[in-house]
Amino acid sequence: EVQLAESGGGLVQAGGSLRLSCAASGFTFDDYAIGWFRQAPGKEREGVSVISSSSSDGGTYYADSDKGRFTISSDNAKNTVYLQMNDLKLEDTAVYYCAADLAGAYVYGHGIWDYWGQGTQVTVSS
Repeated sequence: EVQLAESGGGLVQAGGSLRLSCAASGFTFDDYAIGWFRQAPGKEREGVSVISSSSSDGGTYYADSDKGRFTISSDNAKNTVYLQMNDLKLEDTAVYYCAADLAGAYVYGHGIWDYWGQGTQVTVSS
């Protein structure tokens, strides 16, 4: 059974940093894409970042609003994907979810996100 578990959320002041973790189980880290998404109250869910093991162009992707502030990485030995978030802004406040696309041959913008974690709350205060 595929399971994803996020952790690392919390309350942080604007300009601060957090590192989110997505611990995955139930599949091998060989041909996958793991994405981070977020949903703020009253807003639609949006993509934050993706890391893919099979992409030919480096395998990491970011939303324009997060480029230069967020870094996605993976530790295949631990089956864990991280999202390092720096210079956090009030508008980053949301529940952050990780999701897995295990269909193989991931193409940016066309993920098949069949598996989701329960989410972790990130709150940025002024």
